[in-house]
Amino acid sequence: MKTKTILALSWRDIRSPKSGGAEVHTYNLMKCLKEQNYKFISFAPHYDGVPDNEVDENITYIRKGNIITVIFHAFCYYRKNRKTIDYVINQCNTHNFFTRLWVPKRKRIFYIHQLTREIWDINAGFPLNIIGKTLEIFSLRLNRHDYTITVSESTKQELVELGFDPNKIYLAYNAVDPKIIKDEVDDNKVSNRDFIYVGRYSKYKGIDAAIEALGMVHKKYPDAKLRIVGKKDQAFIDEIIAPISQKYNLTIGNNDNCDIIICGFVSEEEKLRLMEKSKALLFPSIREGWGIIVSEAAARGTPSIVYNSPGARDAVDFGNAGYMCDSNNPSNLAELMLDTLESSNRYADIQHKALAYVKRFSWNHNRDEIERMFCRINSD
Repeated sequence: MKTKTILALSWRDIRSPKSGGAEVHTYNLMKCLKEQNYKFISFAPHYDGVPDNEVDENITYIRKGNIITVIFHAFCYYRKNRKTIDYVINQCNTHNFFTRLWVPKRKRIFYIHQLTREIWDINAGFPLNIIGKTLEIFSLRLNRHDYTITVSESTKQELVELGFDPNKIYLAYNAVDPKIIKDEVDDNKVSNRDFIYVGRYSKYKGIDAAIEALGMVHKKYPDAKLRIVGKKDQAFIDEIIAPISQKYNLTIGNNDNCDIIICGFVSEEEKLRLMEKSKALLFPSIREGWGIIVSEAAARGTPSIVYNSPGARDAVDFGNAGYMCDSNNPSNLAELMLDTLESSNRYADIQHKALAYVKRFSWNHNRDEIERMFCRINSD
């Protein structure tokens, strides 16, 4: 098979200081496909402290401009090298490269993890939230005729509602590194009352709801704790977390004597260890592509408690492989936290189902799915 060259456009790559689950998914997708005679050129904005050009694991990285000017730089690069580029992947994560306007249809692939929608209401006030949501719809509809890669059934259905052809949407689910998946769950969490939140300090991720829920649980179980893992944001702690903590008389600190333990940024190994020792991961995010941290926790034998929201519900198999709220509020979150503490048989059942669910997904399956998409593109 002749090697195909793919230009992968993104507002962040795996080396970005703000890279997250979307960038990890992209990186793993490129890794598994490059073994099948695909050559990848990753094109993203410049980041301080990172080379503008480098080759790593046979993936060529080019970084130019900022999140706005990178669109022009990508256009120029494509025009100069269009004869050697077989496909252009436009990864949309709020940011869009508008490839509909400058890449032929036969070469275009759209790649999206999640829509933004109500996140605009949390991160921007009126009228910016209305403008943002309107522009998102317009921007996405530009690519509705393209072959599309996404990561969850929830996102797929939202794209179909915007006019995307469901037969042109291919699912590449979030798989985890098989090396971190345990063979069996531990049965020694019966008296464990330690919960964990892993992620950014962001209101749309629901960290404030997790603190509220802990306060409610604390009334019945004063020894219940919540560890917060992620890059520390002192302003967020002072403005959002501290007032909620004071409301429930919860102590905050960086040692295990506190009710809320601020762990800060930790290594991947430490993150997995902390998740494994926790009773449950709290993930009350209002919107995700998938929620890879839910799958990582499940791989270590720890179920998650999530809001019934796009992406998060997919990661717990709609409540079959984790706990899913009926109502997306701190009270319902607290009820399910109490359920993990008081219904040991149900907890053990969900533990096993969560581990079995995460084992269903693999990068080999994703590779085969995207290969099928390329075959269809070539035959059109």
